[in-house]
Amino acid sequence: MSSQPQSTPKNPSGWKSILKRAWPTIRILLSIALLWKATSGINWHALLDSQIKMEPMWLIATAIAICCAFICGGLRWGFLMRSVGFQGSLGSYIALYFAGGLINQGLPSTLGGDSYRAITATHITSNNSLSDTKELDQELHHSVDLEHATPKLRLSFSMTLVDRLLGLAGNNLLGGLGLVMGGATLATWGQDLGYAVLGVMIFSGLLIALVLAWGTSRQLLQKLLDRLQMNNAMPGINLAFSWPMNMVQALFAIGVHCFIILAFGFCLRAYGVEAPISSLMIGLPALSLLLMLPISISGWGLREATLSSVLALWGVSPSLTVLASISYGAITVLSVLPGAYFLLKRK
Repeated sequence: MSSQPQSTPKNPSGWKSILKRAWPTIRILLSIALLWKATSGINWHALLDSQIKMEPMWLIATAIAICCAFICGGLRWGFLMRSVGFQGSLGSYIALYFAGGLINQGLPSTLGGDSYRAITATHITSNNSLSDTKELDQELHHSVDLEHATPKLRLSFSMTLVDRLLGLAGNNLLGGLGLVMGGATLATWGQDLGYAVLGVMIFSGLLIALVLAWGTSRQLLQKLLDRLQMNNAMPGINLAFSWPMNMVQALFAIGVHCFIILAFGFCLRAYGVEAPISSLMIGLPALSLLLMLPISISGWGLREATLSSVLALWGVSPSLTVLASISYGAITVLSVLPGAYFLLKRK
């Protein structure tokens, strides 16, 4: 895990540099436009006159569920990082996970939350302090170029990617189960789509496990990792995708996303709405896939527009869905505020 500095990458120039600086503003404008679209059809006076009885306890339950999802995600990422030789306690990785989540909520930054935690994790020492803080500040304030990055930084990014892939797998599996349970409400082919999604995910998991179990393919993979200067990544890949750990990881990833589904369901309950669990198992995983597109700030606008349209198929009022979605977004921001302690501590 050498950390020898490599050649400094060239800064982007021309229209790419202009687009990079303007993109955060574009995302904010897109979020505002989508949020306006989602709320434009709501009759707020009629909604207020309906005397909705909000139950704050459900909102507290939402915050607890969101925190549980972040803690579980941080634990998974921490185990992956420690398996490849990184130092620090699991608590430090959970704190970094919250800090990354706070950055992803739209905190001004030159890089996303995933990049922040991947870079900062390379500086965590065995006593949970940060080493080479000046070098860390320089790395955080410049765009990441993995082609010129140190092997240690590449390894950290690879484990962060593996963590994200496990999360994506759990999201898709849960979405497939939701389609099997309630896909017929969407379309006649909805249930078939669910079986197809589950089949693809299961086949992919078994294929990767076979590659890791077969000696020849395993050696080829190790040679590829050596060529990419990530020769220590194999233990983390095994922890994530080898048999039977892949089954444990899949169940754990589904559990993390179940916390998110519970959280949004609790928000709906706070406004007196009970949505079928299958509708949430379809809507939220689909939303997670859409959020991979960098067209909004932490899903604001996109979340409200998507979920109000999807849940309406199950008879859920779009107005109440938008209210619940706005509450969910606000509570998410509050739930990841503990990450601010880690950010301020570094300063």
